Amino acid sequence: MMEGKRSDSPEPSCVSMKSDGSMERPPVFRDSPADQRMMEGKRSDSPEPSCVSMKSDRSMERPPVFRDSPADQRPQKKKSNISRNQLESIFKELEHKVISVIQKELKRFKELLSPDSPACSEREVEDEEDQSSVREGVLKITLHFLKNMNHTDLVHTLRNKHVSVYRQNLKSNLREKFKRVNEGISQHGSSALLNEIYTELYITEGWSGDINKEHEVRQIETASRRPATQETSIKCKDLFKDTSIRSVLTKGVAGIGKTVSVQKFILDWTEREANQDVTFMFPLLFRELNLMKERNLSLMNLLHHFFPEMKELQFIDCDMNKVLLIFDGLDECRLPLNFQNNERLCDVMESASVDVLLTNLIKGNLLPSALLWITSRPGAANQIPPECVGQVTEVRGFSDPQKEEYFRKRISDQSLANKIITHMKSSRSLYIMCHIPVFCWISATVLKRMLGEAESGEIPKTLTQMFTHFLIFQIKQKDQKYHQKCEPDPQQTRESILALGKLAFQQLEKGNLIFYEEDLRECDIDVREVSVYSGVCTQIFREEFGLHLGKVFSFVHLSVQEFLAALYAFLCFIFRNINVLVDQRTGLFNFLTKSNMSDFLRSAVDKALQSENGHLDLFLRFLLGLSLESNQTLLRDLLPQTGSSSHSKQETVKYIKEKIRENPSPEKSINLFHCLNELNDHSLVQEVQRYLNRGGSSRLRGVRLSPAQWSALVFVLLNSEQELDVFDLSKYNPSEECLLKLLPVVKASRKADLCGCKLREESCRVLSSVLSSNSSRLRELNLRDNKLQDSGVKLLSAGLENPHCTLETLRLSGCRITGEGCAALVSALRSNPSSHLRELDLNYNNPGESGVKLLSDLLKDPHCTLETLQLSGCSITGEGCAALVSALRSNPSSHLRELDLNYNNPGESGVKLLSDLLKDPHCTLETLHFNTLKDSDDSDVEVP
Repeated sequence: MMEGKRSDSPEPSCVSMKSDGSMERPPVFRDSPADQRMMEGKRSDSPEPSCVSMKSDRSMERPPVFRDSPADQRPQKKKSNISRNQLESIFKELEHKVISVIQKELKRFKELLSPDSPACSEREVEDEEDQSSVREGVLKITLHFLKNMNHTDLVHTLRNKHVSVYRQNLKSNLREKFKRVNEGISQHGSSALLNEIYTELYITEGWSGDINKEHEVRQIETASRRPATQETSIKCKDLFKDTSIRSVLTKGVAGIGKTVSVQKFILDWTEREANQDVTFMFPLLFRELNLMKERNLSLMNLLHHFFPEMKELQFIDCDMNKVLLIFDGLDECRLPLNFQNNERLCDVMESASVDVLLTNLIKGNLLPSALLWITSRPGAANQIPPECVGQVTEVRGFSDPQKEEYFRKRISDQSLANKIITHMKSSRSLYIMCHIPVFCWISATVLKRMLGEAESGEIPKTLTQMFTHFLIFQIKQKDQKYHQKCEPDPQQTRESILALGKLAFQQLEKGNLIFYEEDLRECDIDVREVSVYSGVCTQIFREEFGLHLGKVFSFVHLSVQEFLAALYAFLCFIFRNINVLVDQRTGLFNFLTKSNMSDFLRSAVDKALQSENGHLDLFLRFLLGLSLESNQTLLRDLLPQTGSSSHSKQETVKYIKEKIRENPSPEKSINLFHCLNELNDHSLVQEVQRYLNRGGSSRLRGVRLSPAQWSALVFVLLNSEQELDVFDLSKYNPSEECLLKLLPVVKASRKADLCGCKLREESCRVLSSVLSSNSSRLRELNLRDNKLQDSGVKLLSAGLENPHCTLETLRLSGCRITGEGCAALVSALRSNPSSHLRELDLNYNNPGESGVKLLSDLLKDPHCTLETLQLSGCSITGEGCAALVSALRSNPSSHLRELDLNYNNPGESGVKLLSDLLKDPHCTLETLHFNTLKDSDDSDVEVP
């Protein structure tokens, strides 16, 4: 690493060790010729230095030297009293020691290079730490001369075996750090071994679309309806199995298991279970990197700060050693990651701000050979430019079987575990939330106590009930443990809850899940007394210490933060008659008139509906649930002065139903039904279920449903225990109106059968939006026998050209499409290199010669993914056949396996061309249909 450009010198005349043994130098990651110049600075421009000198080390950043007195700072001019004979003696002894050390190290290096050399043990690593700086100097000399002797194979082998010492040391430290896990618990000593409770998470690969700005609970509800067979799943340990991928971005909503996946990934590496081709893993948390935002340092200094055991390793050849940097929690990042304007940085020894280091790492300017893994909540993932991401994966949490597996691992009493699973399945909203591992932990905590110890009281069936019991349980547990009290102190508890609730509410509005001391001070929380707050809710509000930097704070999960925010808003109204949802600058009426609970809840409904991304959806559910007298009774046991406000539940239910009748967006309408569920009102849903129970979905044919009933039908279908696999519009009401009303169901289905439903342009417009949606999982769309015409197909093509479209099969048979419509389809597919379309059915349309020519050109495209093309009954002539045959012959890598040309007019020339194509050994077709209109024998030709 020390040669830089000077390595071009054929044979340097000397090697000086003047400063090697006296300095601790950071490891240098060598990636490219540019990186090799890092040690010389500007002197690397020198064409041919005559020697390899370490003298330039003095120009590097060195630790400050603290002297005892001002006098010590003056140069010492006093002449040495050492005689020439004494000096001769000293250097004879020094020569003996240096030679002994070098001989010893050379012997060790020879043993390392021996074919039967054993790997270093952990004990050897510990015993040799004090010799590491000397060893690095001797190693550098040895490598230099081996290189000049043209023994590059020995150079590489010695480097690799040498770094194994540090690799083992790093593995040992990481194993200790990651072998235990805290399920929402922050106090020391209450963690569990990760391998004992770990349940495999469902992770999918592939980019699922634009960043989803919906509330994460909406995303969870969407995910819960996806058939597991729709997407390619991937095991966490296989993320970097594809060696062509440098960077992986893993998305997932809060609490879905991203950090635990990282922890398991690292633990498996340290225990030699997976990814043993990786030499070093360096996990870094954004929440800790935030605390270094004011500091300037080099990349190597940054790594040494977090991994001090690596300080003595002076270089790592990234071309010879695989290095993985893991950045966990991008959504917690408060650094200005300015990818457009940050300065370019290529030197790992050059100092810069942390955000400059990160942007250059991610862009590949720094350590281009190193692997990167970044985790993030979906809403923050767009901070990373798409061109910097090689692979996107998504943590989906627990599948239904994994939910059960978790409860059985978490609850040792299997009879009790079965009771809990049965209860969770009885409430669809609770079972959907169990996709989130943290919610499974909350539910297990509450239900283990209530079902296992026969506590009195209603078993929770709604989210509000579950979280209220969870809060009460945690506070009582704290008081019994720390104060030996059977009942908590109401005054202290109320003050603590209000303080935490204020923090939760204010940070919810800002979109923050991680807080720092300044955030606490903004909410009048004395950071010196923060242990009081974390003591009240030990498993809800966490105070964590960074590795070296300070404290960070968080709630155990976003849903817990939303619950406490709702509780804060509710208590503020009860205690002070203040509506915190209204901007106090414009909400002076709060202080002038006394509003009632119904007004307060109506304002909450209105504010939640105004949110574009639904960030108050769950907050609203909790707030409405807390307004029920039954839940207030639970709180009064805990907070005796909570009181109650005269409030008619029916007034709020009536207002929510009015909003549903106004037909807001499907997502908002669905959340309003969840709100009715929290208020224990199921009247609209039961009304629609009565229709369905009488005669199935066909009972709705000819029935005029109100907007509220349509919304209720969508809610029922989306929350059905039956998996949404195929949506058949003809079973409900084969009309465009019905399609528009049930569009969320189409979006959540794998296959949509809309055959012969009198659909026109407007249907194509909304279906195009479905195809472009990142939350759609539609794979097959059947639009046969609808009068779409070219205008409708053009609208549909806008969705097909969207890079996030996941459609695999499109059936447009008998839709009155001409060459103009074919042109739109071909243009969409050619402009979308990530198209998933495998089958295109254009039977019984009229593409004309121009349309067939365009389709033929598409087949020539090496990026075309079509495997089946159906053109039966399209009046194709010999000229069209010639174009298709020419296309297939000119593209030997074509994916096309089946071509249907039945019932056309190819003529003798066309039939001959098709027959000759079958004889071509390079033909990729497996099945070809080409019976003419005059030939009634519908036999298929199987290509040998």
